[in-house]
Amino acid sequence: MACKLAPESENRAQLSPTAAHSGIIICLMQAAKNIPISVCFDDIAALAVGDMRAVDQLISASLNSDVTLISQVSQYIVTSGGKRLRPIIVLLAARALNYEGDQHVRAAAIIEFIHTATLLHDDVVDSSERRRGKESANTVFGNQASVLVGDFLYSRAFQMMVDVGDMRVMRILADATNTIAAGEVMQLMNVHNPETTEDDYRQVIYRKTARLFEAGAQIAAVLSRQDDAVEASMINYGRHLGTAFQLVDDALDYAASSEELGKNIGDDLAEGKATLPLIYAMQNGSEQESKIIRDAILEGGLDQLDHITAIIESTGALQYTAGKAREAANLAIESLAEIPESRFREALINIAELSIQRRS
Repeated sequence: MACKLAPESENRAQLSPTAAHSGIIICLMQAAKNIPISVCFDDIAALAVGDMRAVDQLISASLNSDVTLISQVSQYIVTSGGKRLRPIIVLLAARALNYEGDQHVRAAAIIEFIHTATLLHDDVVDSSERRRGKESANTVFGNQASVLVGDFLYSRAFQMMVDVGDMRVMRILADATNTIAAGEVMQLMNVHNPETTEDDYRQVIYRKTARLFEAGAQIAAVLSRQDDAVEASMINYGRHLGTAFQLVDDALDYAASSEELGKNIGDDLAEGKATLPLIYAMQNGSEQESKIIRDAILEGGLDQLDHITAIIESTGALQYTAGKAREAANLAIESLAEIPESRFREALINIAELSIQRRS
């Protein structure tokens, strides 16, 4: 079922912000229409509750430092909420592949530390004031502390990699960390650039987001000594899941309330980031509409947010983005075809479905 679009371009600017908001929700819901109604993330997380408790204990122990500020900032962001999706994927994937050791717990904690370090650095680069519904660490502690504690978390993650005692795991995580850093630089190069293409955008979201999902799923296969075919399946699962997750995230920047999203609405536009909804709207809007979006990307700021949100809705940009998220989620699910059936495999499938239904 297609999303209902507004009248043609001459009437697009008349679409109210409320209507645009509703249209975005409809597009995302339609993309997720195959999800079982009874599934929720808490049910999925419950399958890994024992492992996750061990991860939390390891994280807490690993944050200890004789430098008080390091412990304060680290604890602030690590305990500030979030579903811990990335470590949960490591844990569930390991169980789905019948892993019986305990190094998946350490790998999950490492993945969370790398992710947390990127958040600390991202918020400084983007001058973000909110994260997960509360003040960002850089707002509370300052930019210098956030950058340096992010460095501490990266270095702690590498110390923990050595403790895993597997060179392949170490290489996967080291390569992923380097790729993420390169993605940050690529995104910086694209800021205030209205010529950013969909291919440029996809390269950034692979490096910044999907690569860490991919690494987590791959590590589960490596730890459980799977063959190349299964390992490739897990790599593909993580890559496509991360892609779907980021596509929805970028759509929600023009949809969910600040309370739902946990950050300020329109942050991407304010920072001059050309995400897929903006790229598609520029390509398919009228000349005047495209100019409005181009100018907003060039200059940053939110002066035209309501107007641009209406253009995004009326051009079908959110329908397009939601459709691409659905495609990525389907590819993630198809990647699990060779994995033996189990409640853990089913949980991984449901995570892919939930990734395009979420509102935060």
